[in-house]
Amino acid sequence: MNLPPSPRRAPSENMVPMINVVFLLLIFFLMTAQIAPPEPFEISPPEAGEADETDGTLTLHLSADGQVGFRDSQGDAALVALASARSEACEAGCAQEAPVLLLRADRDVPAAALAELMPRLGAAGFARIELLTARP
Repeated sequence: MNLPPSPRRAPSENMVPMINVVFLLLIFFLMTAQIAPPEPFEISPPEAGEADETDGTLTLHLSADGQVGFRDSQGDAALVALASARSEACEAGCAQEAPVLLLRADRDVPAAALAELMPRLGAAGFARIELLTARP
């Protein structure tokens, strides 16, 4: 009697390579992510009709009551820390490209406080200051 050969079952797929790829991608994204330092206080940026992409390397925060903050320092200490951060950034060579200061000011900050801050930032060596705005 001639019996047909029994059908072979397809081998089960090995999931280990797929799991390895997923874990490698997870590790890659965790290693390449930039962890931003926390903001010293919350601000509401002023609205503008068109927002540009900014390339600020240093970020200064200005609260609604006129208080300045840079990284973890506030007040005059923040301006001193900002000036030292600028000098550290300039060690690589500011002659070609000076660092840009990104100013995150609250929309309710008085114009007088902003006008008072600008000469101090100029004296610290910042020739270009970009004001962060939000789209309406």
